[in-house]
Amino acid sequence: MRTHESEEMYLETILLLKQRMNSVRSIDVAEGLGYAKSSVSRAVNLLVKKGYIGIDGNGVIELTETGRRKANGIYERHRVITEVLVALGAERSSAEANACRIEHVISDDVFDVLKKHAGK
Repeated sequence: MRTHESEEMYLETILLLKQRMNSVRSIDVAEGLGYAKSSVSRAVNLLVKKGYIGIDGNGVIELTETGRRKANGIYERHRVITEVLVALGAERSSAEANACRIEHVISDDVFDVLKKHAGK
């Protein structure tokens, strides 16, 4: 994992997969992101070292409380930014794609302005 952005992307992906599946493994993350299993394996190991996730003996990934809070915050940014962009007239698919990029670089104060504007 090279950047803070990719760390956030992995956490958000794990959160979303866990909402749809009973158990999430590295292979599910790789398929969800379209990445090589080896790349995901390295990233997952780094997330374990940072205390964001744990992996049980069967390879099932669980978000720690810290990881869950961080992932939920990232996903909230994604949802709010998407909705603001759609409300401003962007096509949903374009709003989603741009929200994925914006959510990682927007400052907290500017996000708070968007969130207030969106009524969230």
